[in-house]
Amino acid sequence: MKYSLVIPAHNEQDNLRSLYQATKEVMDQMDGGWEIIFIDDGSDDDTNKIMRELVQKDQCVKMIEFRRNFGQTAAWSAGFDRVQGEFVIVMDADLQNDPKDIPAMMKHLLGKDLDVVSGWRRHRQDNGGMVLLSKIGNVVHRWMTAEKIHDHGCSLKIYRREVLIDLELYGEMHRYITALLSWKGFRVGELEVNHYPREHGRTNYSVKKKLKGFLDLIVVKFWVQYAARPMHFFGAIGIGFIFAGFILGSSILIIWLLKITGFANSSLPLLAVLLVLLGFQFLLTGVLADVVAKTYYAQKKAYSIKETIGWDKI
Repeated sequence: MKYSLVIPAHNEQDNLRSLYQATKEVMDQMDGGWEIIFIDDGSDDDTNKIMRELVQKDQCVKMIEFRRNFGQTAAWSAGFDRVQGEFVIVMDADLQNDPKDIPAMMKHLLGKDLDVVSGWRRHRQDNGGMVLLSKIGNVVHRWMTAEKIHDHGCSLKIYRREVLIDLELYGEMHRYITALLSWKGFRVGELEVNHYPREHGRTNYSVKKKLKGFLDLIVVKFWVQYAARPMHFFGAIGIGFIFAGFILGSSILIIWLLKITGFANSSLPLLAVLLVLLGFQFLLTGVLADVVAKTYYAQKKAYSIKETIGWDKI
């Protein structure tokens, strides 16, 4: 098995057959065996039924059915846990990504000796509000992660399988996989790809998801810089508070000893004590965070599978 395609879908009944056909035409022309892993992310239309039809029709097609809607990050994680291919290709099921871009992306990945190649939707075909939010998000993303790619939100990506080992995903973290991989030292590149307007169904993206994604970006920023030693982050803050508390307390003590003024009705002594206590609290938080970092998300999965179909094919 050379290629594994991971395609999550939530209420995409009108797109699946066309997506499968377009993808099959491309993959049949490529060198090496392939598989498609569809993930039904809690759909309440005929998405599940169509996936089952495709599994029966083509031995290269498999599916995972979630018990409910867990989101794209969980769907990708479930697919990554079961891929068999040397290269893992991810894309959306809404026909806005173009499977015909896959050969060029593979050529770019191999030619540049990359571990990951990400699509760049330079001419994005979405409504103006979402495009504006995405542009702002991309700017903030590059600023906070120092990552160079232009379009971190593009779902169309190709990974070497080994880069996905031990990659733990949750929340809306699928948007920041390349940042996490860059932090680990993998080589990440990008290539301009096609992008088409959605013709069927409704988009699953919203301002609410963008906000959740931004909050996860803060976590990524912390994780990239302080995952191994969160004590360096919390400890620095704690030492700063303790130092400020001691400086304020020492100043108050000197002024009191010199009888320059009294502090009977002043809250400054309490502030000095509070700063020191806050400092020690941050130091304790750093110690606890160091402990938690050792077992972070190691024994959990962000999804629950109802059924897997297609892995028993000969």
